[in-house]
Amino acid sequence: TPMLNRRQRQMCIRDSYMADGHRIALICGDGIGHDVAEAAIAVVDAALDRIGMAPLHYQEIAAGAGYYQDTGIDIEPGGEERVGEADAIFMGAIGLPSIRHQDGTEISPHLRIRDRFGLYAGVRPVKAYPSAPQRLADPRAAQIDLVILRESTEGLFYTAAVHGRSDIRGDDEVRDTLRITRTTTEKLHRFGFRLAERRKSKGRPGLITCVDKANVFASMAFFRKIFDEIAPEFPHVEFVYNYVYAHALDLIRRPWDFYVLVMENMFGDILSDLAGGLVGGMGMAACGEIGDEHGLFQPAHGSAPDIMGQDKANPLAAILSGALMLDYLAEKSGSSGYADAALAIEDAVQTGFEGKRLRPMEFGGDMGTKAVTSEILATITK
Repeated sequence: TPMLNRRQRQMCIRDSYMADGHRIALICGDGIGHDVAEAAIAVVDAALDRIGMAPLHYQEIAAGAGYYQDTGIDIEPGGEERVGEADAIFMGAIGLPSIRHQDGTEISPHLRIRDRFGLYAGVRPVKAYPSAPQRLADPRAAQIDLVILRESTEGLFYTAAVHGRSDIRGDDEVRDTLRITRTTTEKLHRFGFRLAERRKSKGRPGLITCVDKANVFASMAFFRKIFDEIAPEFPHVEFVYNYVYAHALDLIRRPWDFYVLVMENMFGDILSDLAGGLVGGMGMAACGEIGDEHGLFQPAHGSAPDIMGQDKANPLAAILSGALMLDYLAEKSGSSGYADAALAIEDAVQTGFEGKRLRPMEFGGDMGTKAVTSEILATITK
C-alpha cells in the first residue's frame, strides 16, 4: 500500500536495504518529519514504478531532538557513517523548539552532516503554481520560477556546524565566525553557473545573480571576486550582482526578473524563506543539499510539532524534494529513468494545482497530508 503504518514501513525499510539497488539513508527526524517523509517515499516509489524502475531501498536512521531527549545524543551510534555509505539522504524535519543545548541553540545534527560530507550547494527552487496562494497582487507573480543557491557549509553558519566553535566569553559577549574559503566558493559558483546553463537549455533565461554584501565586508568582496573569476568559464550565461538588502526589496518588487541566485549561507537561509512566502508558504519549499560525493534532500520547513500526527501538514515540499533526489540520482547514475520519474512528480503537482485538485490546509484548503498525497499518487498512477 502507498501509506504503511510505521511498524510496517520500518520492517520494509530494514529488509529492502539489504537488496541490490540505490540506497537511501532516511532520517524522519521530529514532528511532522515522519508524516511528510512517508508521503514523499510513497510518491517517489509510485513514480519509479510507473516508468518501470526498480524501487529505492531505505534505511531509517534515528536522529533529532526527540532522540536527543531520550538518549543524550542527536543521532544513533554509527548513524553518520551509514549516512555516508548511502547513495542519497532523505530527511523529514529536525528540531524541536523546546529541546535545546545548554547554549540555547536547537538540536541540529543535519548541520554537522552538511559539514562532514561537504554539502555546499543548497538548492532551493521557488516556483509559483496556478491556484496556489500568491502574495503579490501583480499578475507577473504567476511567472515566479527561480532557484536560490545557498552555500550550506560555511558563511555565518560555520560556527554552528559543530558546537563549540563559537567564542563564548562568559555572560558578556559571544563571537561567531563568518568563513568564506576559495575552494568551497569556487565549487559553489561553478555549480550555480552550470545550473543556469541547464535551465537555459530548457528554455528559461540563463541569468545568475551574485547576492552579497561586498560594499561592507571583505568576506563578501572575496565571494564576489571569486564569482567574477569563474564567470568567464561560462560565456553563454548572463550574470549580474545585487546587494543582499536590495535583493530582499527586489524579491518583493520584481521576483519574476530573477532565475538563479547564489549567496552566502545566512543570506540564503533568510531569503529562501522570504521567497517561499511569495509562492504560498514553507509547505512548498523543497531543498537539496549537494556536494561532490553526497546529496541530502529535505523540505526546508520546520518540524511543526503542534500539528504532528494530525494529518494537517502540507507534504508537497517533501514530495518535491523527493523529485530533486531523483534528479540527483539521474545525474549520479547516468540513468534517465530517474529524471523521468522526477518529471512525473513535478507534472503531478503542476496539473494538480491547475485543476484545483490540490487544496492543502496550509493554504486554507480542505486537504490534509493524506489527501494531498493520495491526489498526487492518483495522478502519477493513472
